[in-house]
Amino acid sequence: MAKTDEQAERTEWGEQADPGDRAGTTLGYEQARDELVEVVRRLEAGGTSLEESLALWERGEELAKVCRRWLEGARARLDAALAEEADAEEGAESAPES
Repeated sequence: MAKTDEQAERTEWGEQADPGDRAGTTLGYEQARDELVEVVRRLEAGGTSLEESLALWERGEELAKVCRRWLEGARARLDAALAEEADAEEGAESAPES
């Protein structure tokens, strides 16, 4: 089954959560970042069992991937916008004057 354009764009820009995301939810950057901060806080505080610590660490890895995809998508969009702007300026400079 082919992806729709919207589904492809969501995947490309990081809007779709990692398939390994245990919650199976779509997380925005801020949501993933905030949850990751909480996971790190809990791990640093200690007092959790080895099993709980491993589960937290795994969740943190998933959240970090979501954040990384969002940031990579944002960087790609910025790069594309800057390239488009540079192309437009270059075209304006090389256009013959009337």
